[in-house]
Amino acid sequence: MRIRTGRTTGAKKQFGAILAQEEGTIVKDWGGRLPVALIYPNSYFLGMSNLGIHTIYRLLNDERNVVCERVFREKYDKKPPASIESARPLSDFAVMAFSLSYELDYYNAVSILKSTGIPLKAADRDERHPLIIAGGPCITANPMPLAPFFDCLCIGEAEVILPAMLPVITEGIGEDRQELLKSLSTLPGVYVPAFPPKSPVTRQWVRNLDNYTAVSTVLTRDTELGDLYLIEAERGCQRGCRFCMVNTTFAPMRFRSAEHILIKARQGFHLRKRIGLVGPAVADHPQIVEILSGIRQLGVEISISSVRIDSLNEDILNELSASKTRTIAIAPEAGSNSLRQTINKGISDDDILRAADMIAGGDFRHLKLYFIIGLPTETDEDIDGIIKLASEIKGRLDNRRSLARIALNVAPFVPKAGTPFQWLPMASAEVLNDRMAMLRSSLPLKGISLNEESPAWSRMQGLLSRGDTALGKLLENVEEDSLASWRRAAEKCDINIDSYVYRQLDTDAELPWAVIDSGAKYKHLCGELEKALTQG
Repeated sequence: MRIRTGRTTGAKKQFGAILAQEEGTIVKDWGGRLPVALIYPNSYFLGMSNLGIHTIYRLLNDERNVVCERVFREKYDKKPPASIESARPLSDFAVMAFSLSYELDYYNAVSILKSTGIPLKAADRDERHPLIIAGGPCITANPMPLAPFFDCLCIGEAEVILPAMLPVITEGIGEDRQELLKSLSTLPGVYVPAFPPKSPVTRQWVRNLDNYTAVSTVLTRDTELGDLYLIEAERGCQRGCRFCMVNTTFAPMRFRSAEHILIKARQGFHLRKRIGLVGPAVADHPQIVEILSGIRQLGVEISISSVRIDSLNEDILNELSASKTRTIAIAPEAGSNSLRQTINKGISDDDILRAADMIAGGDFRHLKLYFIIGLPTETDEDIDGIIKLASEIKGRLDNRRSLARIALNVAPFVPKAGTPFQWLPMASAEVLNDRMAMLRSSLPLKGISLNEESPAWSRMQGLLSRGDTALGKLLENVEEDSLASWRRAAEKCDINIDSYVYRQLDTDAELPWAVIDSGAKYKHLCGELEKALTQG
């Protein structure tokens, strides 16, 4: 491939202002190196809060023969995106590597590809064009809606996939594209749609997290978590909630050692006065109190992602309160004991209220509660249960004269590939809107703020989460990121969105994502589904 060195003047000026506010930016000479564009198909503000972007950026630039630069997609910017570090257009890069965490960013990914002038479909590209790859949680769960556009899709964790890919790419880039793709298709965890595998592609994962660094690499205030130095504390979850793809996409649950975390915290506190511990279940770490105590003794504040209610104890809360943590997030998920049993949440009303009592005793300012509506077997009584439970929690905080304000975050249930609920339909738009209205009419009157995800956009997320390659045509025809445009594209392509979203799938039928071996056993998933629908 011939690598051009042209820069876009407007972008260079724009990104100069961004770079001036960054610490830790990696700028490397392109001479003799493989240039990789690391693309987060959403805004800089969101992307720079994504620890995965920091981790891959560092991982690629640690390779002597690679230069990696970041690319983002601002919502209202219609110009072709360019790299932050050198303002080069995407067509200058040998590899375009997309990191996708959310299905609704699929539109942005396709929009970026359209803007480059590079052939949109992988089948229409050859050695003259960049190699276009993607990875991330939703790709690992179900890569099929994006399969027509990507040369390679990475199934699993980048730390163990990219080191094997890079030598193959470096040797074969610019040569016969089919030979390069064929070579890549033989690597573990690499799905190449042009060379369908004879057996499912096995998800790859890191055995020892301490062997890899996952901390903030580039620091900037111009991001959602700009005052935090982020450290990954653990990966995966062992709880087995039946709606959640973390149980498979990031399995098995693994912990970084307390020593590793504290070493990174000592490095980070020179850069930021707040340390953020990241992971789906940070409080499950067997040494969490030791970790919190060690960080607190550095004289910095601590932020911790959502805390598992049955992991919460006085020791953890005392350490968080003493370290000036002001926000606690917990996830009851459902409003009744019976529905939490259906989803295998494993906590009761008493557990939740006990946690609220402990939180009320701390010096916290914000309590975030996370719930899902439209769960399988849910009734209106379960929504009443959310209102009553939230009201009871507020009452307990008020009785203890806690200053914590309660924000209740509600999202519709979306079935995810690789979970026991992958076969189940979403609740109808009418049901979701009615239940959201119940919450909207009750909670603010009780002094509880409500943050809600759109049922209409959740429907589109459901479409993509269980989609197949036929959705590639739809993505190609969506002209702008609006619900009306999605509907017009579906009509044009004769795609029935409801058949993807509201239909219960047969457990005996082959699913579109059967090309992926997530590690979850079919019999186990079916067994968990049966338990949910029969035993609760």
